[in-house]
Amino acid sequence: MSANNVTNVLIVGVGGQGIILASDVLSKVAGRVGHEVKKNEIHGMAQRGGSVSSHVRFGKTVSSPIIKAGEADVLLSFEQLETIRYWPYLSAKGKVIVNDHKILPPAVFTGQQEYPPDILQQIKECVPDAVFVKGDDVAGKIGNPRVVNVILLGVLSKYLDMPGEAYEEVLKESLKPKLVDINLKAFRQGRSLG
Repeated sequence: MSANNVTNVLIVGVGGQGIILASDVLSKVAGRVGHEVKKNEIHGMAQRGGSVSSHVRFGKTVSSPIIKAGEADVLLSFEQLETIRYWPYLSAKGKVIVNDHKILPPAVFTGQQEYPPDILQQIKECVPDAVFVKGDDVAGKIGNPRVVNVILLGVLSKYLDMPGEAYEEVLKESLKPKLVDINLKAFRQGRSLG
Protein backbone atom coordinates (compact mmCIF):
# COMPACT_ATOMS: atom_id res chain seq x y z
CA MET A 1 0.00 0.00 0.00
CA SER A 2 1.29 3.45 -0.91
CA ALA A 3 2.14 6.07 1.70
CA ASN A 4 -1.15 7.88 1.10
CA ASN A 5 -3.14 4.71 1.94
CA VAL A 6 -4.01 4.07 -1.71
CA THR A 7 -3.37 0.61 -3.14
CA ASN A 8 -2.23 0.56 -6.78
CA VAL A 9 -2.80 -2.63 -8.78
CA LEU A 10 -1.66 -2.76 -12.40
CA ILE A 11 -3.13 -5.66 -14.39
CA VAL A 12 -1.46 -6.30 -17.76
CA GLY A 13 -1.57 -8.75 -20.63
CA VAL A 14 -2.78 -8.91 -24.21
CA GLY A 15 -6.18 -8.58 -25.79
CA GLY A 16 -8.54 -11.48 -25.19
CA GLN A 17 -7.06 -12.63 -21.86
CA GLY A 18 -9.86 -11.26 -19.68
CA ILE A 19 -7.98 -8.36 -18.12
CA ILE A 20 -11.01 -6.08 -18.18
CA LEU A 21 -13.22 -8.61 -16.33
CA ALA A 22 -10.51 -9.10 -13.69
CA SER A 23 -10.13 -5.35 -13.16
CA ASP A 24 -13.91 -4.84 -13.08
CA VAL A 25 -14.29 -7.50 -10.38
CA LEU A 26 -11.38 -6.09 -8.35
CA SER A 27 -12.85 -2.57 -8.58
CA LYS A 28 -16.30 -3.72 -7.49
CA VAL A 29 -14.86 -5.68 -4.56
CA ALA A 30 -12.84 -2.68 -3.39
CA GLY A 31 -15.94 -0.48 -3.61
CA ARG A 32 -18.03 -3.06 -1.79
CA VAL A 33 -15.67 -3.09 1.21
CA GLY A 34 -15.78 0.70 1.48
CA HIS A 35 -12.89 2.01 -0.61
CA GLU A 36 -13.03 4.86 -3.08
CA VAL A 37 -12.03 3.32 -6.42
CA LYS A 38 -10.67 4.75 -9.66
CA LYS A 39 -9.93 2.59 -12.71
CA ASN A 40 -8.49 3.19 -16.15
CA GLU A 41 -7.97 0.79 -19.06
CA ILE A 42 -5.65 1.14 -22.00
CA HIS A 43 -6.67 -1.23 -24.74
CA GLY A 44 -3.99 -0.63 -27.37
CA MET A 45 -4.51 -3.05 -30.24
CA ALA A 46 -6.46 -5.45 -28.08
CA GLN A 47 -8.28 -6.96 -31.04
CA ARG A 48 -4.96 -8.08 -32.53
CA GLY A 49 -3.38 -9.47 -29.40
CA GLY A 50 -1.86 -6.12 -28.52
CA SER A 51 -0.95 -4.90 -25.07
CA VAL A 52 -3.77 -4.20 -22.61
CA SER A 53 -3.41 -2.67 -19.16
CA SER A 54 -5.83 -1.76 -16.43
CA HIS A 55 -4.93 0.58 -13.59
CA VAL A 56 -6.98 -0.01 -10.43
CA ARG A 57 -6.47 2.35 -7.49
CA PHE A 58 -8.40 2.13 -4.24
CA GLY A 59 -8.24 3.56 -0.75
CA LYS A 60 -9.76 6.23 1.47
CA THR A 61 -9.34 9.01 -1.11
CA VAL A 62 -8.17 8.43 -4.68
CA SER A 63 -7.42 11.47 -6.82
CA SER A 64 -6.49 9.92 -10.18
CA PRO A 65 -7.14 6.62 -11.98
CA ILE A 66 -3.59 6.48 -13.37
CA ILE A 67 -0.74 4.70 -11.62
CA LYS A 68 2.52 6.60 -12.05
CA ALA A 69 5.82 4.91 -12.84
CA GLY A 70 7.32 3.42 -9.70
CA GLU A 71 4.03 3.37 -7.76
CA ALA A 72 2.36 0.02 -8.49
CA ASP A 73 1.98 -2.00 -5.29
CA VAL A 74 1.10 -5.08 -7.34
CA LEU A 75 1.89 -5.92 -10.95
CA LEU A 76 -0.43 -8.75 -12.03
CA SER A 77 0.71 -9.95 -15.42
CA PHE A 78 -1.21 -12.40 -17.59
CA GLU A 79 1.75 -12.87 -19.98
CA GLN A 80 5.53 -12.96 -19.47
CA LEU A 81 6.63 -10.23 -21.90
CA GLU A 82 4.00 -7.82 -20.62
CA THR A 83 5.62 -8.10 -17.18
CA ILE A 84 8.83 -6.62 -18.59
CA ARG A 85 6.97 -4.01 -20.63
CA TYR A 86 5.25 -2.64 -17.50
CA TRP A 87 8.16 -3.20 -15.10
CA PRO A 88 8.86 0.56 -14.72
CA TYR A 89 5.49 0.97 -12.97
CA LEU A 90 6.40 -1.35 -10.08
CA SER A 91 7.31 0.25 -6.77
CA ALA A 92 10.54 -0.74 -5.01
CA LYS A 93 8.56 -2.92 -2.59
CA GLY A 94 5.94 -4.02 -5.10
CA LYS A 95 4.59 -7.55 -5.49
CA VAL A 96 4.79 -9.32 -8.85
CA ILE A 97 2.39 -12.09 -9.88
CA VAL A 98 3.07 -13.57 -13.32
CA ASN A 99 1.21 -16.08 -15.41
CA ASP A 100 3.87 -18.40 -16.83
CA HIS A 101 2.57 -17.99 -20.38
CA LYS A 102 3.91 -16.62 -23.66
CA ILE A 103 1.89 -15.04 -26.43
CA LEU A 104 4.11 -14.19 -29.36
CA PRO A 105 3.58 -10.66 -30.68
CA PRO A 106 3.06 -10.14 -34.44
CA ALA A 107 6.63 -8.80 -34.86
CA VAL A 108 7.98 -12.15 -33.62
CA PHE A 109 5.83 -14.05 -36.13
CA THR A 110 7.14 -11.90 -39.00
CA GLY A 111 10.76 -12.33 -37.88
CA GLN A 112 11.26 -8.63 -37.13
CA GLN A 113 11.95 -9.30 -33.45
CA GLU A 114 12.78 -12.16 -31.12
CA TYR A 115 10.85 -13.06 -28.01
CA PRO A 116 13.27 -12.20 -25.19
CA PRO A 117 14.79 -15.29 -23.57
CA ASP A 118 14.82 -15.94 -19.83
CA ILE A 119 12.10 -13.45 -18.86
CA LEU A 120 11.17 -15.44 -15.77
CA GLN A 121 14.81 -15.54 -14.67
CA GLN A 122 15.06 -11.75 -15.12
CA ILE A 123 11.99 -11.31 -12.94
CA LYS A 124 13.36 -13.68 -10.26
CA GLU A 125 16.61 -11.72 -10.12
CA CYS A 126 14.78 -8.40 -9.61
CA VAL A 127 12.01 -9.68 -7.32
CA PRO A 128 13.05 -12.89 -5.55
CA ASP A 129 9.59 -13.36 -4.01
CA ALA A 130 7.72 -12.99 -7.31
CA VAL A 131 4.84 -15.42 -7.65
CA PHE A 132 4.75 -17.52 -10.82
CA VAL A 133 1.47 -19.19 -11.73
CA LYS A 134 0.98 -21.89 -14.36
CA GLY A 135 -2.48 -20.52 -15.03
CA ASP A 136 -3.03 -22.42 -18.25
CA ASP A 137 -2.20 -25.75 -16.58
CA VAL A 138 -4.55 -25.01 -13.68
CA ALA A 139 -7.33 -23.94 -16.07
CA GLY A 140 -6.85 -27.15 -18.05
CA LYS A 141 -7.29 -29.23 -14.90
CA ILE A 142 -10.43 -27.28 -14.03
CA GLY A 143 -11.74 -27.95 -17.52
CA ASN A 144 -11.95 -24.48 -19.08
CA PRO A 145 -8.98 -22.62 -20.61
CA ARG A 146 -10.85 -19.31 -20.46
CA VAL A 147 -10.74 -19.01 -16.64
CA VAL A 148 -7.04 -18.16 -16.33
CA ASN A 149 -7.97 -14.54 -15.54
CA VAL A 150 -10.10 -15.61 -12.58
CA ILE A 151 -7.39 -17.99 -11.36
CA LEU A 152 -4.95 -15.06 -11.36
CA LEU A 153 -7.54 -12.88 -9.62
CA GLY A 154 -7.72 -15.56 -6.91
CA VAL A 155 -3.93 -15.47 -6.48
CA LEU A 156 -4.02 -11.64 -6.32
CA SER A 157 -6.77 -11.70 -3.69
CA LYS A 158 -4.40 -13.38 -1.22
CA TYR A 159 -2.20 -10.28 -1.21
CA LEU A 160 -4.94 -7.68 -0.76
CA ASP A 161 -6.80 -7.03 2.47
CA MET A 162 -10.29 -7.81 1.20
CA PRO A 163 -12.33 -10.95 2.01
CA GLY A 164 -12.54 -13.78 -0.50
CA GLU A 165 -16.31 -13.87 -0.02
CA ALA A 166 -16.58 -10.37 -1.51
CA TYR A 167 -14.87 -11.54 -4.71
CA GLU A 168 -17.18 -14.52 -4.94
CA GLU A 169 -20.27 -12.32 -4.51
CA VAL A 170 -19.09 -9.96 -7.25
CA LEU A 171 -18.26 -12.86 -9.57
CA LYS A 172 -21.78 -14.26 -9.09
CA GLU A 173 -23.28 -10.87 -9.95
CA SER A 174 -20.96 -10.16 -12.90
CA LEU A 175 -21.11 -13.43 -14.83
CA LYS A 176 -23.81 -15.22 -16.77
CA PRO A 177 -25.37 -17.92 -14.56
CA LYS A 178 -23.92 -20.79 -16.62
CA LEU A 179 -20.37 -19.43 -16.05
CA VAL A 180 -20.60 -18.89 -12.29
CA ASP A 181 -19.67 -22.36 -11.01
CA ILE A 182 -16.56 -22.82 -13.16
CA ASN A 183 -15.34 -19.31 -12.31
CA LEU A 184 -15.90 -19.78 -8.58
CA LYS A 185 -13.90 -22.99 -8.84
CA ALA A 186 -11.15 -21.09 -10.70
CA PHE A 187 -11.10 -18.29 -8.11
CA ARG A 188 -10.87 -20.74 -5.21
CA GLN A 189 -8.10 -22.66 -6.96
CA GLY A 190 -6.21 -19.39 -7.46
CA ARG A 191 -6.54 -18.55 -3.77
CA SER A 192 -5.00 -21.91 -2.91
CA LEU A 193 -1.89 -21.18 -5.04
CA GLY A 194 1.17 -19.01 -4.45
